[in-house]
Amino acid sequence: MALPLLLISPFPTANAMEEASAIISKGFIYDDAPYPEAHASTIVETADGTIAASWFGGTKERNPDVAIWFATHEDGAWQTPVKVADGEQADGTFVPTWNPVLFQPADGPLTLYYKAGPTPRDWWGMQTVSHDGGQTWETPVRLPDGILGPIKNKPVQLGDGTIISPSSVENATYEGWFMHFERSGDNGDTWTSTGPIESPEGIDAIQPSILVHPDETLQALGRTRQGVVA
Repeated sequence: MALPLLLISPFPTANAMEEASAIISKGFIYDDAPYPEAHASTIVETADGTIAASWFGGTKERNPDVAIWFATHEDGAWQTPVKVADGEQADGTFVPTWNPVLFQPADGPLTLYYKAGPTPRDWWGMQTVSHDGGQTWETPVRLPDGILGPIKNKPVQLGDGTIISPSSVENATYEGWFMHFERSGDNGDTWTSTGPIESPEGIDAIQPSILVHPDETLQALGRTRQGVVA
């Protein structure tokens, strides 16, 4: 199954204005893959300007063979995707992996966050880093208890270097969907969490995405059970 990628330009060209389209390029990362399904793609510009993407792929979402794949765009073409992480456990069994998020901090290695576990209700956060723009990756490590990492969308890095990671839970412990945010002041070495944020209107929300406004105000938008963006 081919994985599509759209590159979107925020700056309108004459053509784009005439055609009311901001798409400057579109295509597939690959034509053939050793799995039938792919989902939850993420894209990043690495420290040297290379474009890279990651996604999870396997026989079907939630199956234990679902792994994390990665590819770079070099010399005008996407390179052959490689598997960079899977859900193998210490006893040799496998759990599915989920929702990779690529993040390039201002000063630090390219970071890949993802989740591992049987379901979103009981998964845990994982992380691996690359010091060469994705050519090689360190052995993945589990994030500390209580820290899930970015659930689906990218962290943002503030001017003082603080990293804010948008996260959420959807399990029986909290009896609903709740967004929360994780904060690091040391480039991701340690994290603190806000804990679940309750909605005064009873809205259940997960998978927040953070917008940074020109005045540096942060705004989070989330997916809800109520059929709206909140």
